[in-house]
Amino acid sequence: MRDLVVAVPRTVTTLMPRLPLYTPAAPSPPEGVPLLSVLRWACAHPIELFVRRWNWKSAVFSALFRGLIFFTLNLQAGLRAAVGAMLAEFVWRTATSGGWGAATQMLCKVRPMWQAILGSMFVVPLVAHTIEFTIHYTRGTPVLAKSILVSICFTQVSDLFNLYVMYNGAMLVGDGARPFGEDMRRVPALIGGFLLVLPRLAARKLAGVPPPPGTETIL
Repeated sequence: MRDLVVAVPRTVTTLMPRLPLYTPAAPSPPEGVPLLSVLRWACAHPIELFVRRWNWKSAVFSALFRGLIFFTLNLQAGLRAAVGAMLAEFVWRTATSGGWGAATQMLCKVRPMWQAILGSMFVVPLVAHTIEFTIHYTRGTPVLAKSILVSICFTQVSDLFNLYVMYNGAMLVGDGARPFGEDMRRVPALIGGFLLVLPRLAARKLAGVPPPPGTETIL
């Protein structure tokens, strides 16, 4: 009996390293890499992206806002249909938006900056909304086309905003993360800064003022 008790933990300990969740953490791509390098890293390390680096801050906000979008747009088909669409979106986004948030956080390392914006506005949404459409089409969400269209429009703005705030050190998890309360206190100023990005770039261009030395700023 004593040998049996000892053997079980040894067996479990032996098997654990073989499971994907217990493989050593993959090192992040270095700062200044092109978009293609980050995409290759993400495809090679999905467990790292969607489990270890899961951005719970992004998951919470995305699930709440997108759930409300699907609920509101599907109310015309009845309360039951609206609640069903909301729950499907909430579960899907809770499970995956932390991974998309981690991907956006990884895009902050990409240079030149236009490639990071390209990845944030097109590459990540293309994958996410393809899966989203499949889920809602399969379950029979009644106002599907309008729901997906509004969700895509929301994504274009929210992903770019997420890239902006993460680039400025907020809503991060892992290295460089700050307390959630501190992130929330910075949100009003970050929203203001985000809305002023284009006016500032236009003013700088018209005045012929180059960006500060050592910086690359599109955001």
